Amino acid sequence: MRKTITIGLLGMGTVGTSVVKILTEKANDISQKIGMPVNIKKILVRQLDKARNIDIKVEFTTSIDDIINDPDIDIIVEVMGGMNPTKDYIVQALVAGKHVVTANKDVVAKHGQEIFEAADKSKVDFLFEASVAGGIPIIRPLKQCLAANKISEVMGIINGTTNYMLSKMANEGLDFNSVLAEAQAKGYAEADPTADVGGFDAARKIAILASIAFGSRVSIDDVYVEGITTISTEDITYAKELGYAIKLLAIAKDDDRGIDVRVHPAFIPAKHPLASVHDVFNAIYIKGDAVGETMFYGRGAGGMPTASAVVSDIIDVARNITHNANSRILCTCFSQKSFCPVQNTESPYYIRLLVADKPGVLAAIAGAFGAQQVSLHSVIQKRKVNNSSELVLITYQVSDANLRLAINTISGMSVVNKVSSVIRVEAEDFE
Repeated sequence: MRKTITIGLLGMGTVGTSVVKILTEKANDISQKIGMPVNIKKILVRQLDKARNIDIKVEFTTSIDDIINDPDIDIIVEVMGGMNPTKDYIVQALVAGKHVVTANKDVVAKHGQEIFEAADKSKVDFLFEASVAGGIPIIRPLKQCLAANKISEVMGIINGTTNYMLSKMANEGLDFNSVLAEAQAKGYAEADPTADVGGFDAARKIAILASIAFGSRVSIDDVYVEGITTISTEDITYAKELGYAIKLLAIAKDDDRGIDVRVHPAFIPAKHPLASVHDVFNAIYIKGDAVGETMFYGRGAGGMPTASAVVSDIIDVARNITHNANSRILCTCFSQKSFCPVQNTESPYYIRLLVADKPGVLAAIAGAFGAQQVSLHSVIQKRKVNNSSELVLITYQVSDANLRLAINTISGMSVVNKVSSVIRVEAEDFE
């Protein structure tokens, strides 16, 4: 008779240390929930002699083989991060018949198909709740709790760094470079912030969510990405005046045109629940045909919130082991749906221009937009900048392709000094 569930842990950084902390401090509760205790036997680290602030008797090793080839280890928990050699370690573990829990969004987004195939072949569990939105439960709800629904839309704020930055810009009137420096000083942003401010972190996460929500594989390469580096305090000010907030949104939609997956800054109505998500918090808004609208909210990163999701997956796998019920829910990509190219997507747009301060300019600009079937909802003249006038325009719903053609034409007009901003508006009731 089995008497314990044994774990091999890959990585002992912030998340790994938090996983150990939860498993040790809540050992009795976890044992009762599973029906037997969970024991960490070995931990893979880069340096054996590094001081570690943990009170646990465990064997440290620098060799992945020591863990994969250990017959006593049931579950391998990967919290190393990165792509290489992590992806190979995960596949090797699955091939060896080990269950795997990971927090690695990069590996799941890029190599999900290969990993799921390995797990299915070995009839073992592969769980990855912590790979998206940290401690917020979203993977399991999509796979299980909302399984009765046809999901038509997943839209979320799934990068805490950029949400913190945009919140600071909105609340304190600070510019992009100032809030980036502050985010780096607080440890919210990396020294190289490209993955966050460029939208690539959110793109990996929405690829994972879209794959599960729509039952069709979505790769990181299928996601259209824009970052927040061009967002200015002026744009945020005008958004407020017009009744919107600017957020970096990860959006996935499934309709007659195909799957549309993108990450970009967007104007979102102030009354929308996502508009009130501030600071480093994350939220995912989902539409299903049966459930209607629902939203998941909480801390999307950090050692303990992420470890919370990791340990919940460990408990889930352990319960499956005790009841001989592993490999119940693996890959849910049962279809191969087509994609909607970004140029075919449609939305209203916010556009900010600097134009010559003289008669006839507005008529010329309106004519250029009209030539590409872009209808203007509103045009507001704001301030004078040197010898130019600043115009803020909101379009009606228009295809990305037509909007880009119009912007290209306008950029070349002698009366237009600068196209300062072009930002999508996500508003269903836009009139």
